[in-house]
Amino acid sequence: MSRSSPRLAEAMQVEACPVTEVLDHVAGKWSIGILIAVAHGPIRFTEIERAIGGISRRMLTLNLRRLERDGLLVRTVYPTVPPRVEYDLTPMARELYTSLTGLVDWAERHRAAIARARVAYDAAEQRTADTV
Repeated sequence: MSRSSPRLAEAMQVEACPVTEVLDHVAGKWSIGILIAVAHGPIRFTEIERAIGGISRRMLTLNLRRLERDGLLVRTVYPTVPPRVEYDLTPMARELYTSLTGLVDWAERHRAAIARARVAYDAAEQRTADTV
């Protein structure tokens, strides 16, 4: 191990850690679905819940709070009985949404090639395992 390793590790920790944390939040299992659901305008909690299959109310609440805390969602409470609450994307989240749709488009364009690559890789792995 070289002398620079501790300094390099420290630099990586300082520079990469905040980026990793942000990416973990926005690329989480539920966050992407929430951002996509909210991108189409102000939307109520129950509408988000219906749009995202399989998410529990608690998990949705936790993710909405985290995205709001990160500055990606705006939560508006209207003084009605019962209170009406809507969520909308911030300008920063709209920019992120543009990137997400680009990623989704990329995945759609390349999913067949990825599937073929997986089949070829698995077949090669199986041949290697059979010869050992």
